[in-house]
Amino acid sequence: MSAAELSIVFFIQLFVIVAAARLIGWLGKRFLGQPQVVGEMIAGVVLGPSLFGMLLPDLSAMIFPAESRSILYVGAQLGVGLYMFLVGLGFDRSHFRANVGSAGAVSLSGMAAPFLLALLLAPWLLSEGLFNPEMSLAEASLFLGACIAITAFPMLARIIHERGLSNSPLGTLSLSAGAIDDACAWGVLAVVLAIFGAGAAVAVKAIVSALAFAVLMVGFGPRLFARLGAEAEKKGGIDNALLGIVLMLFLLAAFAMDWAGMHAVFGGFLLGVAMPRGVLTREIRARLEPITVVLLLPMFFTYSGLNTKLGVMTDPALFLIAAAILAASILAKFGACWAAARLTGQDNATALGIGALMNSRGLMELIIINIGLQRGLIGVEFFSIMVLMAVVTTLMASPLFEIVYGRKARQRGELGALAEVTDDPDGAAVSTRGPAPGPR
Repeated sequence: MSAAELSIVFFIQLFVIVAAARLIGWLGKRFLGQPQVVGEMIAGVVLGPSLFGMLLPDLSAMIFPAESRSILYVGAQLGVGLYMFLVGLGFDRSHFRANVGSAGAVSLSGMAAPFLLALLLAPWLLSEGLFNPEMSLAEASLFLGACIAITAFPMLARIIHERGLSNSPLGTLSLSAGAIDDACAWGVLAVVLAIFGAGAAVAVKAIVSALAFAVLMVGFGPRLFARLGAEAEKKGGIDNALLGIVLMLFLLAAFAMDWAGMHAVFGGFLLGVAMPRGVLTREIRARLEPITVVLLLPMFFTYSGLNTKLGVMTDPALFLIAAAILAASILAKFGACWAAARLTGQDNATALGIGALMNSRGLMELIIINIGLQRGLIGVEFFSIMVLMAVVTTLMASPLFEIVYGRKARQRGELGALAEVTDDPDGAAVSTRGPAPGPR
């Protein structure tokens, strides 16, 4: 296929991707009360071989030819990298530091239970050929544990902020525990990526480089970038020159983590965490968030969907594995976080609400398994199973939270109508605003 033909296909792809994402996202919001991002996740699966490719295989092959996958992949990586940069911009460092101790029990339980169940499930999955045969039991267990332990932190934070629950026991514990859980899960994934098939020297390079970059960004980044924040405050906004500097920093951060043997999303997130808060972050989000969440992020969902083959569930053995992983994921995350919250003195409704929020996997899960697929840790069968788990646990989050916590909280006058979370179908990153309604 020539460059001109690829260009034509690319624009048609983007039209189909954006149209499907907006339509299915709207339907999910209108009839199921789900955030836009959940509909976009489902749209990605719909456009893949599980539905579109099965019903209209010729049309699917024409719109998504194999030769165009590499272009779609690059766009998807840019989208998810910028998304994680936006998530980092909204990460509340002071809130995290203030509550890291009180959230320890919930976080530890939310990590320990998934990794324990992963250790029990990994031998079975290895014997079924769902992992790369060169992976050791320890590597497979760690990767599976990270997949089960991850939390949809941006969605969790969005629900909490927009319900005005940031200073409540539920908000404090959930935000802090979710941040700790995801940081640990990403750390475990980093170790697996560094060790698997790379050799000691490459693994050491990746781990040391990633740790050094994290220390630089978290420890010194706020001071290094303070001048950018001061310039934005002085001007009352950002001009194209300042935006260009920020984008160049993002690209360098993404490159640094890719070069180190990790992944661009690590660089984007850590840079976002390090950026000075105030006018700078608010204006960066205003400039970057619309194009990221409306155009680029759906490319990532579609690329994931094109690698998802839910038809494998017709195999009884794989269906049993999928059911076992889904049950183990819910039991490990929801059950462990609920129990830990109860043991730390929370009432039952609050503990159940924490468990419901922490159980959602969302986009974070898709990022992890896409990295695993890209690096050859897993195959399409396991990838498809984990996409299903991510979609189901994400769909559960809002209605389950409403059942176990929302109704009781409204009766006590602690929050407004839960429908406010999805009033605005746009937006995706964690908001730095207070409880006022905002995107997603």
